[in-house]
Amino acid sequence: MDEKNIYDIDYTTWKPLSQIFNDEHPFFKSTLFVPGYDISSNIYAVNYGEGWAFIDPGNDYTAFIQFFREYASPLDIKKIFITHGHPEHVMGVMELLRYPSVYRERGFTVYMQEDGPEEMKNVFNSLKIKVEYVYHNDEIDLGPFKLKVIHTPGHTIDSVCYFHEETGSIFTGDTVLPYAFASADPVAGGRDDYHLMALKMLMSFSPKHLLPGHGMPVKGKAMEVIRGNYAAAIKKMVGEGVPWIEAAAYLAQKGYMEEALFCCDLELREGDNPYALQLKASCLNDIGRYDDAIEIFDKMLEKNPRNVFALLGKGYALMGKGNYEEAIGYFDKLLEMNPNFKDAAVYKGMALFLAGREEEAMKIEAFRNEYKERFKEALEEIKKEKSGGD
Repeated sequence: MDEKNIYDIDYTTWKPLSQIFNDEHPFFKSTLFVPGYDISSNIYAVNYGEGWAFIDPGNDYTAFIQFFREYASPLDIKKIFITHGHPEHVMGVMELLRYPSVYRERGFTVYMQEDGPEEMKNVFNSLKIKVEYVYHNDEIDLGPFKLKVIHTPGHTIDSVCYFHEETGSIFTGDTVLPYAFASADPVAGGRDDYHLMALKMLMSFSPKHLLPGHGMPVKGKAMEVIRGNYAAAIKKMVGEGVPWIEAAAYLAQKGYMEEALFCCDLELREGDNPYALQLKASCLNDIGRYDDAIEIFDKMLEKNPRNVFALLGKGYALMGKGNYEEAIGYFDKLLEMNPNFKDAAVYKGMALFLAGREEEAMKIEAFRNEYKERFKEALEEIKKEKSGGD
């Protein structure tokens, strides 16, 4: 199905993801979706052979009426996975108990993160509902399917996502939303800085398809949506009206190097900005992506072979790669230009020391002073690692 036609489907009733995504993968054929409204989150139901599993039971009893009329009986619900403890995602558990057979048998298990609301856990306990806690990196068997648990505190402390790695599909609750950004709920232990880190972690999984708690499923563009939420989280941290380059500088100063790098890239998409390029290269060096940094420094040096920032940065990157002798050449160029350039002298001493040329290094006064005051233990450790611990 073309992307432009995805909204032509009647979503007032349950639909298999295979129809929404136009993909006949068994997981999509076995997973149903019904959208949430103001009082309810989206609800997903997976038929895994031995029964059905809900991912967020929502808070809309009318959704169950059609589900039990067309797809299953109430007792077929065996597992309920909760993305976080907000009522619009959870209260469907109580709606299920309105069915006499379910209330009598209580044949399902609720899966949730252990930091979920105490009130909710107390209610489950009083109703004798079986609860199992899920933890980061747990693998959940659903018959032919496996879901990985990813703990993503931020919106709430107990937020988790469930990832079907084979199809790249991720159930995100409110951690990631299309066309919106769910702010941290401090009452539920939410924190903006945690949310930022959770979004960064999700990007490391490179999901393809987004199955959010609100809004429509997104085929093939999960990473775009996550990056959009990540940008929104950064803007919330630094201020909505702050330009990307100012946000990058602020974040770099605070030590959020990967976030600063992200902002630099957004700034550079809007046009050439030499300062953004310099800051990007510095961030790449700081997070150990030396080859990427060197690529930028080389372009700078093509334009200006005497670019002080690029010479120093490339020398530092070469040291990071262990190319100490080559790095010394760049620091020498800087010292030829300015014999009093302290940073170049200190870095040259470091490169000499790590290259096994300790006596030469100690002849450099600026390095010798820094070595005694700051670098001794760190450089000795690097040297030890380089020699294999001998």
